[in-house]
Amino acid sequence: MARDVSAKCRRCRRTGEKLFLKGDRCGTAKCGMVRRAYAPGVHGKKVSRNQSGYGVQLAAKQKIKRIYGVLEKQFRKHFEEAASKPGITGDMLLARLEMRLDSIVYRIGLASSRAQARQIVNHGLIKVNGRKVTIPSFEVKVGDIVSANGSKLGKNYFKNIDQAIKNKKDFPSWIRFDASKMEAEIVSVPMRDEIGINVDAQIIVEYYSR
Repeated sequence: MARDVSAKCRRCRRTGEKLFLKGDRCGTAKCGMVRRAYAPGVHGKKVSRNQSGYGVQLAAKQKIKRIYGVLEKQFRKHFEEAASKPGITGDMLLARLEMRLDSIVYRIGLASSRAQARQIVNHGLIKVNGRKVTIPSFEVKVGDIVSANGSKLGKNYFKNIDQAIKNKKDFPSWIRFDASKMEAEIVSVPMRDEIGINVDAQIIVEYYSR
């Protein structure tokens, strides 16, 4: 499985804002955006010029790719599948990315970052509708049940996050979570204002429509 192995803090600094790629660490003084709030590289501290229209479109695309941890080939595939369906392509693209299994695992609090979510999915700690799934990009559908693998609940990982999940208050409205069973039901497709990504996804449609 191809993945981006570049330094996570550099990705945030290149974007110019926190993308919370390291989970809890991003809320501490160790965060790269706190220590060095400028672009990486020897010219990072220089004031950049105004971006062209193409530059704005490219920056938006790169930001979403970094947030969800997908590379260009996979991101383009997500875009083409969203564009093939009726509706607002940009919103459907974000919804499709949110419905990836690794993103669902992150949203319900079983992982502190999407990178960690991909890891625990790869290790077989997650089930969908009672069946173990080890593919982070697996597309979850409305009505599906995402849960912790019952045979793995005794692992220290789940013991350590159990209380944090029970205290979690900000579950997305499109997910119904049962903390006692450590399982979530997808009740609807996320709407644009429920995703919380600060970027105009329609700019990406313009990028690929050049």
